[in-house]
Amino acid sequence: MDALEFLEKGGKTWKKPIYVVAGDEEFLKRRTIAALQTLILGEGDPAFALSTYPGDKAEFASVRGELDTLPFLCDYRLVIIEQADTFVTKYRASLEKYVDAPATHGVLILEVKSWVKTTILAKKVPEASTLHCKAPPVYKLAAWCTAWAQKQYGKKLPAPAANLLVELVGAQMGVLDSEIDKLAVFAGGRSTIEQADVDALVGRSRSANVFKIMDAIGDGKPDEALKILSELFEAGESTIGILGALGFQIRKIAAAARLHKLGAGIDDALTRADVAAWPQARDAARKQMKHLGWNRLDSLYDWLIETDLGMKGGNPLPEQVQMERLIVRLARPPVARK
Repeated sequence: MDALEFLEKGGKTWKKPIYVVAGDEEFLKRRTIAALQTLILGEGDPAFALSTYPGDKAEFASVRGELDTLPFLCDYRLVIIEQADTFVTKYRASLEKYVDAPATHGVLILEVKSWVKTTILAKKVPEASTLHCKAPPVYKLAAWCTAWAQKQYGKKLPAPAANLLVELVGAQMGVLDSEIDKLAVFAGGRSTIEQADVDALVGRSRSANVFKIMDAIGDGKPDEALKILSELFEAGESTIGILGALGFQIRKIAAAARLHKLGAGIDDALTRADVAAWPQARDAARKQMKHLGWNRLDSLYDWLIETDLGMKGGNPLPEQVQMERLIVRLARPPVARK
């Protein structure tokens, strides 16, 4: 089951002896586990009924013993294995047997990044008990922000403001939630978070500076792009965080270029690549594509992968140097053909 669907239903379902919370969207995983805890324990005190184990240290015998222990002052005992991929790999056979004969008053939650449907264990765990935590497609995130702002914070977030928020922040739901929280406070007694609020509050963030880097790239000004990058480093921003925000924008340009090369009109290609429809964003994207040219546009995905892997240990150069090299590749003027 999709975790968003589960949460939209208020976390209501039949109690199961085992749940798998799988995926890489941490915000959704936290929300899903919290909803399951409410479902299973109700008003019961977690101090008497909840145990949490780290997946790389948990022993199955201890976990099984905990699950078989009768709960105190509530109907069920809940055991959560965090980052349980290692635990699942190590105790797969034991877990398969457990699913066949689970504890009568214990509920097990396995929080994992990967859950392969073709394994025997995955086939034994009912689909209704497997909650997939994956962010919506980028083109649906603005609508999610609008719905979430109303549900969680009681604020209207019109589509233009939501679109700008996603453009500035990126596709991480936890960061989007944090920014909506700040915007709700910023709006005060007003019922609506306006586009101007997003521009004023969020527009000063790291992602806004990444937009400035992209603008400098489109203008063919590597010195200006490197200056903005240096300011981000001095402000304490992580290289991985900067690469994530920059890569979010670059991948859109690369996708639009590929669609355009396959015959789509430029506006259609930009729309299908999830480039914001407001004029400034479209004009900037066209300028960036024109500056980069086909050869560099075709290399964008490879350069992003190369830089990402390099920062994760594949390149001995300092991370900042690797980022600077990527920026220079993108922003330097195109080489004139002889």
